[in-house]
Amino acid sequence: MLYVVTGPPAAGKSSWIDAHAGRNDIVIDLDRITLALSGPGSPSWNQDPILRKVALRARFAAIDEGVKHRDQVDVYLIHTMPSAKAAARYKRLAARIVIVDPGQAIVMQRVRDMRDTGMEAVAARWYRHRRRAVGVPARVQASRSW
Repeated sequence: MLYVVTGPPAAGKSSWIDAHAGRNDIVIDLDRITLALSGPGSPSWNQDPILRKVALRARFAAIDEGVKHRDQVDVYLIHTMPSAKAAARYKRLAARIVIVDPGQAIVMQRVRDMRDTGMEAVAARWYRHRRRAVGVPARVQASRSW
């Protein structure tokens, strides 16, 4: 099964996957990929443009390969704000769309506390376009100890 996990930055998408994925499942998370490609001591949410470009290419390759195995293992893909083209592809692949959203006030506070200031604009954009999101909302996830 392919699970596409969507939601604003700092909503808890990775935490939702950590709570649901098995050890042999495939997890495609741009933040994890970026961290894996980063040098020692890099921040967890590294936004270096060159590094992100390389990580994005690796993510596309991982998606293309991962979906081939969704009948043998679960594939969890984080996609914050899928385009119409991506949403159509996920529909063709019979993906389950999971929306993780603990609420705008919580998300904006988490972004201010933990993320690059540019992520506030991404979170605000996600909430503006929220009405277009298609999927099954996940249960509201309690905050973790940050």
